[in-house]
Amino acid sequence: MLDISTGKIVRVIMLSREKGPDDRHLHDYIGGLNDDEKVSLVALMWVGRGTYEADELEEAKAQAAAEATAPTEEYLMGIPALAEYLEDGMDALGIDVADAEDHM
Repeated sequence: MLDISTGKIVRVIMLSREKGPDDRHLHDYIGGLNDDEKVSLVALMWVGRGTYEADELEEAKAQAAAEATAPTEEYLMGIPALAEYLEDGMDALGIDVADAEDHM
């Protein structure tokens, strides 16, 4: 289970798309998340990228927590396809991305 709300994930996706992966607003938004939310965001991105399968989410979260040495916002903002990976991760977990985006 993710420890971040769907709304917050969609916000990261939208900021990444609208402002670009190197935008200050995106940096500050991710930086303002708590540690559990950041770990879940990284794990979700890894699922979307194909590093982990959806049924390996807890393993991905454990790995993300263990590897959290650099600021999460800097790590994620260095990934040009961040929005797509997050959407793909949500899709893999069965979270309706379109419905969540409509509510934003």
